[in-house]
Amino acid sequence: MSATARKKAPNAEDIRARKGGEPLVSLTAYTTPMAQLMDDHCDFVLVGDSVGMVLHGLPSTLGVTMEMMILHGRAVARGLQKAMMVIDMPFASYEENPAQAFQNAARLMAETGAGAVKLEGGVEMAETIRFLVKRGIPVMAHIGLTPQSINTLGGYKVQGRDEQAEAVLADAQAVADAGAFSVVLEKVPQALADRITAEIAIPTIGIGASAGCDGQILVVDDMLGFFTAFKPKFVKRYAELGPLAEQAIADYAAEVRARSFPAQEHVFADQAPSKGSRA
Repeated sequence: MSATARKKAPNAEDIRARKGGEPLVSLTAYTTPMAQLMDDHCDFVLVGDSVGMVLHGLPSTLGVTMEMMILHGRAVARGLQKAMMVIDMPFASYEENPAQAFQNAARLMAETGAGAVKLEGGVEMAETIRFLVKRGIPVMAHIGLTPQSINTLGGYKVQGRDEQAEAVLADAQAVADAGAFSVVLEKVPQALADRITAEIAIPTIGIGASAGCDGQILVVDDMLGFFTAFKPKFVKRYAELGPLAEQAIADYAAEVRARSFPAQEHVFADQAPSKGSRA
């Protein structure tokens, strides 16, 4: 094989096979440039419905549409060669019945090139997951805090404490038994996340869970410091690019108002420079 041969992106079965191995790395992406930056470093990239809050200024993920997911999915696909792309199914695109879920999941995959879809829910979504998997749609499940259900969960609260723990464990077992190739555990206690990871046969992807999960995911704008409306406890800021960007914009505005930008090196002479000239 040529040393310059393109690395094949992993598929759902490759991700499943990483259970108990080297931790899986994932981030969200919504644009081509950001996808290009993470392609060498992530095992899979999630086109998350968090795009509604991060890029569109929505108060939650509930207003995200199929059209928005397809638009951003296509953009991310253009930036990936090595990482698998997973795409979120937006609110109200899969909950009604398995047939509705299949129609919308098939559309997302066909129109974006995603390798899998992600949907929220545990025991109540097991039938739908099984229906999709049997029809060739790889499914990543998402349990614990499910942001599309914040109105019934009472907000962005930790899920699985005390008597709730067995219900979250049952959700994990149900989605694994239904054929999901991995499951995101969001905002669940560390001990519960470790227990789920030990007891189910598919990889667990933590976000506000435990370092003992089989992988981790964060919203990229959170970890880079671009999204500053709020900061969940589970987010580590690896950079503070938001304030840097704001300062750069302020510097630009000041130079424009002072007429110091554009400077001479940024404008063009009336005559083209002669050959060999450095003008």
